[in-house]
Amino acid sequence: MALPDNNLMAAIAATRFGLGAMPGEIEATRSDPQGFLKAQIRRQGADQPPGPLPSGYERLTEFRDYQRERQEERQMLAKNPEKAQATLAAGIKKEANGVQEEFLARSQLAMTTQAAFRERWTAFWADHFTVSAVKGASANQSGPFEREAIRPHVFGRFEDMLIASSMHPGMLLYLDQAQSVGPNSQQVQQSRLRPAAFRSATARPQAGLNENLAREIMELHSVGLGAHYSQADVTEFARAMTGLSIGGQRDGSYANRVVFRDPTHEPGTRTVMGKRYSEPGAQQPVAVMRDLAANPATANHIAVKLARHFVSDDPPKALVDRLQKTFIDSKGDLALVAAALIDSPEAWATPQGKFKTPYDFVVSSYRAAGQPPRNPMQLIGQLNQLGQRPFSAPSPKGWPDDAATWAAPDQIVKRMAWSQNFAAQNASLEPVKVAQASLGPRLTAPVQSAILAAESRPEGLAILLMSPEFQRR
Repeated sequence: MALPDNNLMAAIAATRFGLGAMPGEIEATRSDPQGFLKAQIRRQGADQPPGPLPSGYERLTEFRDYQRERQEERQMLAKNPEKAQATLAAGIKKEANGVQEEFLARSQLAMTTQAAFRERWTAFWADHFTVSAVKGASANQSGPFEREAIRPHVFGRFEDMLIASSMHPGMLLYLDQAQSVGPNSQQVQQSRLRPAAFRSATARPQAGLNENLAREIMELHSVGLGAHYSQADVTEFARAMTGLSIGGQRDGSYANRVVFRDPTHEPGTRTVMGKRYSEPGAQQPVAVMRDLAANPATANHIAVKLARHFVSDDPPKALVDRLQKTFIDSKGDLALVAAALIDSPEAWATPQGKFKTPYDFVVSSYRAAGQPPRNPMQLIGQLNQLGQRPFSAPSPKGWPDDAATWAAPDQIVKRMAWSQNFAAQNASLEPVKVAQASLGPRLTAPVQSAILAAESRPEGLAILLMSPEFQRR
């Protein structure tokens, strides 16, 4: 398959591999589009959003302080309902502000970065290892999780990112791993030795084995359903994961940090996908994750997802095979996988096959305008209206990445209303110049004619934003 000429490749580099072209970006890319993208691959990882932003530990400490305050407020409620409700409302607002602060910093980076391929690559992995803010315990961990477990590893070894993401407080809370206890662990055995009357009178209900994280690591993060593992494999892996938790107040300096609790770990050798693991304590789940990362099924699962995200909802087999081979040969070296994607002719094929998600659409619109929103808080409401609430993927699968979801009629109506409002707020822009700078040779004659025939600049800009060329990447 032959590559397009450099003019078209420059436009594809900015709009498909990147987050949408900023003024001058396509021109700057034209001399060497593939080299422009490869220069963004770096071993130290992705850029960090502008800060300073609190660490995951600090965010979790804030949340647990808030939980204690709520407990006190419940006790206060009968004596002073008005004061209790006001304090509760203030706590909820503080938590929401933390999520917004994280998302706005991340969005500012996306809308202004000169290394948009690096940022899109990062966004892919953050979605692959989703920690959603829809759940109270992990709500303020979405941003720190991305900054601490994903961004440092996006061009490193997949194995390292799998382990870092699986053992971050955000993931442990989101998928309920922190409460998982081995059914034959020391803690459970000691509980069974207590007199029955004492247990019923004083003990809390015993926490049990939780398989959520083990299941999602296998199904979503590594080998995928195509590996044909069994429910027994999931259960065995979940038993190996027991002990991974988060320190409480009684843990002193380990409070609100990831800890391994030997008394809650399921003892013994585990067998996962035909291999036995006799490693002690915290080494056992790590050993399983290393083998999952190296499994050829993981290479295939990742290759399909990458090809689907960057190129087409129905990705070319040749591209999937090339990415899979690179993943296997390099032992999961993501810098080499990224380079293989850039080198693949299928990744540069036309026409553009990917329909933008709301986040992609909004970010690319601001990049085309050459400036982030004047009021950053507007971005939160805009994405809520368009159906992609910040840091709030509906499930551990992350956000849908297909045209069937985002090109539905009701979605198009919402985008049209948003485009008209955006165009009105940016009425000083010359729509034809914006179109030429943001699409380059991807701008077709019919769309340019429609923009020129518009009765006003805002109408012309809205036509550009709603054109098939701008809606797809």
